[in-house]
Amino acid sequence: MAEQKKPQQEQDVNQLLKVRREKLENLQAEGRDPFAVTKYDVSHHSVEIKENYESLEDKEVTIAGRMMFKRVMGKASFANIQDLQGKIQVYVARDSVGEEDYKIFKKADVGDIYGVRGKVFTTKTGEISVHAEELTLLSKSLQILPEKYHGLTDTDTRYRQRYVDLIMNEEVKDTFIKRSKVLSSIRRYLDDQGFMEVETPMLVSNAGGAAARPFETHFNALDEDLKLRISLELYLKRLIVGGMERVYEIGRVFRNEGLDTRHNPEFTLMELYQAYTDYNGMMDLTENLYRYVAKEVTGSEVLTYGEHTMDLSKPFERITMVDAVKKYANVDFDQVADTEAAKALAKEHHIEFEDRHEKGDILNLFFEEYVEEHLIQPTFVMDHPVEISPLTKKKPENPDYVERFEFFMNGWEMANAYSELNDPIDQRERFQAQEKAFEAGDDEANHTDEDFLNALSIGMPPTGGIGFGIDRMVMMMTDSPAIRDVLLFPTMKSIDK
Repeated sequence: MAEQKKPQQEQDVNQLLKVRREKLENLQAEGRDPFAVTKYDVSHHSVEIKENYESLEDKEVTIAGRMMFKRVMGKASFANIQDLQGKIQVYVARDSVGEEDYKIFKKADVGDIYGVRGKVFTTKTGEISVHAEELTLLSKSLQILPEKYHGLTDTDTRYRQRYVDLIMNEEVKDTFIKRSKVLSSIRRYLDDQGFMEVETPMLVSNAGGAAARPFETHFNALDEDLKLRISLELYLKRLIVGGMERVYEIGRVFRNEGLDTRHNPEFTLMELYQAYTDYNGMMDLTENLYRYVAKEVTGSEVLTYGEHTMDLSKPFERITMVDAVKKYANVDFDQVADTEAAKALAKEHHIEFEDRHEKGDILNLFFEEYVEEHLIQPTFVMDHPVEISPLTKKKPENPDYVERFEFFMNGWEMANAYSELNDPIDQRERFQAQEKAFEAGDDEANHTDEDFLNALSIGMPPTGGIGFGIDRMVMMMTDSPAIRDVLLFPTMKSIDK
């Protein structure tokens, strides 16, 4: 029975699509080709009209958008037009628009895009509307939108056909409007702090600055293998060397890794570098920036994400990684003598590690296992082990650790910051250690960047730097459960595979 029903549904859909195509052909034959229209002057949007009704009542406006509903009642009809801001009702009377245009309108389909000129008024039921005096069909929809009461709910289709998702689900459009506000407010804040926005290469010969596997490609013109960048760091630091004291970049980076609710292989990263400050300065900047963006985008310094409420108005907690592990795992790494003792502890706590791992690596594994999930309120986790921080300045009083912090909210890492390593001799040694790690099986290790070392040899001032995951920030600001919900076109497996 089900097998018979499906072909019947497909036949019905095909017939409806055929009818829409025939309507277009008839319009074109009558010299009314909607695709021949090149522009339409819009004076107002839907919400703008509703919010300014008192001043617009009985005034002429022009609106344009997609028809999402139509009800024909003899000589008069109602329709809903959806634009960027929302929906507004349009009253269409034959005597106002003319018999010929009304005839065409009666044959219009949900999904068609219309321009409407008319006067603002309120219906007997109190709904602010536009009384149409002229209708212009701007585009004929040849496809069928999802059924309005169920909308577009299949997540795979929503991500693949985001254009339909944006039409059918108003909250999706709102998410991406807020994403734009996140980006503009970040730029506004940093510009006011004297930072300059710059752009650096995406195609690089050495993809460094983070622990990640790069995507690789081939440049035919030079017959060279290149990589897509995994970070913005090393080029931005070159600019600090060149005397550009405060720089930032917001751009796509690419990491050849898996897909999950918080990871997409291409994502938006913001990195900034400020000369003559350190990681404490970066903590202050992060705290102030997050408060500013939250207030600009959501109107509040208190964010709700799922079951958690995070208060950005209070001072953010600051705790060292050693103290965090001591607090949540009851293990004090200050009392762990060496790598062998750390590995013994890991075995005792059933934490998997690799032979190449040293004491600092084991500390980080304890942190990931026992601590991260507890960091709901805004928290700076400071002073990471040197083994996992190849680009960071060592703490003068304890060279086993570096001046680095990770910023956590909702149990997620939201940002990563350093007092940047500016000693070219130390940096070369760190690169050499990374090369050994790569040879030992760590395919996410950094490789030696000779030009970057040369830049450091020219001289880089003391510098603080930070990287923000923009997508996770947007997730937090919009209460979105998955990173794909805040990416307009997330990475998807090809349908034909």
